[in-house]
Amino acid sequence: MRAAILFLLTIFFIGCGYKPSAQLAKSIIGESVYVYVAISRTDPQNTVLIKDAIQAAFVDRFGSKITSQAEADSVLRISLASVEFNPLVYDANGYVISYRTVTKLKIDYALNSGEKGSVTTRGTYDFPIAADSIISDMKRFEAIRYASADAIDEFTAIIAVKGLQSDKK
Repeated sequence: MRAAILFLLTIFFIGCGYKPSAQLAKSIIGESVYVYVAISRTDPQNTVLIKDAIQAAFVDRFGSKITSQAEADSVLRISLASVEFNPLVYDANGYVISYRTVTKLKIDYALNSGEKGSVTTRGTYDFPIAADSIISDMKRFEAIRYASADAIDEFTAIIAVKGLQSDKK
């Protein structure tokens, strides 16, 4: 029964021309990308973490190669707009036991099609901590990394929509 349902869903998605957003975005961005992450003077540690997370996200989600600017199909210039840690859940004694990290990235892009633009994306990541404790550096770095990857996912969706709009014209 499961095989039949899976087969029908596969036929449905193929029949309606479904393409994953990452595949659409990859066709727009190209095989190679140059990623420049501006180092924030006020928060250099977070900027380095974000750079690593962004490069890993492009390799994982798009299968793109990170190359030099001269060899790249597309160029991205990314800067950290803000990082926030907001309390989400409190225990019975009023201690914070869960936080939400919100990372905003400003992305200036020049695509292989010649299109240039700028977009601000927002990524979030929720994580628990022990009651009556502070956020450790390890938790903080992990939260920023995951929130930045989420912001890159939003950028992927934006680029995919732009690709669909340009295909319809």
